[in-house]
Amino acid sequence: MNQRLTPATALLLLVPPLLWAGNAVVGRLVTGLVPPITLNFLRWALAFVILLPLAGSVLRRGSVLWPHWKRFAVLGLLGVGCYNALQYLALKTSTPLNVTLVAASTPVWMLGIGALFFRQKVARRQMLGALLSIAGVLLVLSRGEWAALLQVRLVIGDVYVLLATVAWAFYSWLLARPDDPPELRNHWAAFLLAQIVFGLGWSGLFAGAEWTLTEAHLQWGWPLAAALLYVAVGPAILAYRCWGLGVQRVGPNVAGFFANLTPLFAAVLSAAFLGELPHLYHALAFVLIVGGIVVSSRR
Repeated sequence: MNQRLTPATALLLLVPPLLWAGNAVVGRLVTGLVPPITLNFLRWALAFVILLPLAGSVLRRGSVLWPHWKRFAVLGLLGVGCYNALQYLALKTSTPLNVTLVAASTPVWMLGIGALFFRQKVARRQMLGALLSIAGVLLVLSRGEWAALLQVRLVIGDVYVLLATVAWAFYSWLLARPDDPPELRNHWAAFLLAQIVFGLGWSGLFAGAEWTLTEAHLQWGWPLAAALLYVAVGPAILAYRCWGLGVQRVGPNVAGFFANLTPLFAAVLSAAFLGELPHLYHALAFVLIVGGIVVSSRR
């Protein structure tokens, strides 16, 4: 049963969007060093190595994981194989701020998928919160001029982000199901490693296709090594741990609104590392996004 949104849970749910914003900026910085889908595979391979000493027993024969392998294969496909691979693909043709702002449609997908596939009722306050957040997204897409919305054209990167957002919404709802074995659900490293081991299969398959069908190349060096270390430890392990706990406490609908803080953090980090300064309409949009979180989480 979902709990009230406490300050501790709110702080927990602030960590993933901050790390994901950094993930978008880093993904943009290394676009010339590593192919996007290969970057996703390498980050999760490194995360697998880090988690193996903490929860390697979950992979042994006779583990409680294997009777539930189909569920974790799906979680691995959506959360490990697809989500960030699509985001890294998007960053080849779009900016971190644009990518995170398009992804701010997460609450709408959360509500819609929950209602259509998981028999979840949508409260009026949640609809109002979603509308406020989407208003913030539209404000940025229009650059503060509503008439400009008629001229907005999605680039292929925006389409990739929309697909990633749908995958993340399904992943979060599946994550909220309480029928996992306690040995997995109560051991965060084992629970994440169970997803990664299948996700590596998916992402390895996708990376193989990337090297077969495109002119992929790697440029090894300290910049790429530092980037891999960050995306493996921060956005992969820490963010997924905090997100999983937050979803279990307050449910995917409320947690989904916190993902909309990612553009705020992306704007700050982009200004610091990429020289892409935010504007006044960005600030107004963030107010709408935060307002959506507050309204949707009230009881």
